[in-house]
Amino acid sequence: MAWFFRYGSHRQDGRLNGGTLHASKGEVIQASPFFMLDQILSVLVVLVVVIDPVGLAPIFASLTVGANDQYRLKMARQGVLISAGILIVFTIAGSQLLGWLGIGLDAFRIAGGFLLFMLSIDMVFARQSGLRSTTHTEEVEAHEREDISVFPLAIPLIAGPGSMTTLVLMLRENSRPESYWIILGVLIVVLIMTYYALRFSTAIMKRLGETGANVISRLLGVLLSALAVQYIVDGIKGSLFAASPI
Repeated sequence: MAWFFRYGSHRQDGRLNGGTLHASKGEVIQASPFFMLDQILSVLVVLVVVIDPVGLAPIFASLTVGANDQYRLKMARQGVLISAGILIVFTIAGSQLLGWLGIGLDAFRIAGGFLLFMLSIDMVFARQSGLRSTTHTEEVEAHEREDISVFPLAIPLIAGPGSMTTLVLMLRENSRPESYWIILGVLIVVLIMTYYALRFSTAIMKRLGETGANVISRLLGVLLSALAVQYIVDGIKGSLFAASPI
C-alpha cells in the first residue's frame, strides 16, 4: 500500500514514465531502483485485502457443507476461473467504460473510496452484507443450486464491487504499460491464492476456526479503511484543484 500512499496523493503534480518521475515544474527525479518491487508488493497487499482469500474460506465451506471433495475442487476451480475472466475483462475495459460515460478519475476515486470504506466496515465488524457476501435469500438459493461456481462464488464473492473498483482505480491512477502488466500479474497470483484457500477451506477452518478467520479479516479491514479514506481525500483534493481558477 506504500505505492498508493507515497505516489497516489501526488499524481496531480507529476507523472511516472519509464522509471522517471517528471514533476510539473520541469524537474526530473529518478525513481528508486526498487520502485517496481515496491509497486508489486503494494498491489499484492491491496488485492489480498480486497479479495480476502482467507475470509472466503468459511463462506465457501458453508456453501459446500456435506459435499464431497471432488465437488468442492470443481466449484473452487470453476469459480476462480470465471472470476478471473470477469476481473481481467473489467480491468481491460473498465477505464474505457468510465470514459464513455464521462466519469472523471476524481469522481470515481470518491465513489470508489466510499464503496471500499463500506466494505472495510463489514470486514472490521465481521458481518456479512450484500457488498462482500450473499444475502440470506441468495444463500438459500445457492444451497439449492447444483453449480455455485458462477453465483455466488465468482459473483459477488470473488469478483465483487470492491475488487472491480480497486482494479479500475489502480489502472487509472497509473497508466504506464509496465504497471498494467504488474496489476494483471499480481491479480492472477491473488486468484491462485484464492483457489488454494477455497480448495483447503475445510482444513483452514479446522486450524483457524471462524474466530481466527474473522481476526484476519478484521486486520485486513483496517488496512482497507485507510486505503479507502486515502482515495476519498485524493478525489476531493483533485476536484477542488480542478475547480479552482488558474
